[in-house]
Amino acid sequence: MNRRHQAVTLAQASMESPTLARLSELVRDSSLRLKAVEPLIPPLLRSAIKAGPIDGPTWCLLVESNAAAAKLKQLLPALQAHLRSRGWEVTAIRLKVQTANR
Repeated sequence: MNRRHQAVTLAQASMESPTLARLSELVRDSSLRLKAVEPLIPPLLRSAIKAGPIDGPTWCLLVESNAAAAKLKQLLPALQAHLRSRGWEVTAIRLKVQTANR
């Protein structure tokens, strides 16, 4: 059967492609990390942070503003320690400020 013209779900595509499967796994892992550290982040700051890419032992958080990044930067040692205590090998957390498209 020619699947070229059939729509497939992301789950189906990722099961058939090792590259997509790995990407899906990284996205899921990044989201789980953010969920794990969320209790350590002040409630008003949580909505300004999104899970970002994972590059080996380095994890990236996407932050809405410089002010949020400055506050979050103070929490990075605690976030890293918490993740390591839960089994993640995180040696660094990078912050990337997402600028609004104008």
